[in-house]
Amino acid sequence: MRKFMWFSLGAGVLTLAGCASAPPAAPAVDVGTEEAKVRQAEAADLKSWNGKDIEGILAFYADDATLMTPGEPAMKGKDAMRKGLQPMLADPNLKLDFSSQLVEVAKSGDVAFTQGTYQLTVTDPKTKKPVNDKGNYVTAFKKQADGNWKAVSDINTSELAPGGN
Repeated sequence: MRKFMWFSLGAGVLTLAGCASAPPAAPAVDVGTEEAKVRQAEAADLKSWNGKDIEGILAFYADDATLMTPGEPAMKGKDAMRKGLQPMLADPNLKLDFSSQLVEVAKSGDVAFTQGTYQLTVTDPKTKKPVNDKGNYVTAFKKQADGNWKAVSDINTSELAPGGN
């Protein structure tokens, strides 16, 4: 009987020790795959801009995202973006090109950012002539529950002096 009691006690201790072990490690994030997904999101956004597709542009952003562009107040949320971008999208001279030179995905796989350059042509409201702008941008992303990446903060800075062309 004593042997059984010691065996039971030993088995109970081992069971408790197994319960106290560290939780299983999170699966490793394939940063290269996530980087490709972020690049795909930017490519789809550029396609939406070139198609003047406001719904496609807004789909690039999280619902509570902020877009900051030169000479304009920050647009916080999709409603503000829709209102702020409509005049630009109505411009017949609108041309936008951008490309990221850097895409960084956190090792955790839940946040990322891109950094790149842009070229923009729009109509000057005073002269009614096309003006060209160029500059830089940084976009911060969060991975969504469905695995897609959405921009949460998009900041654009012109390289041109105010009033310059």
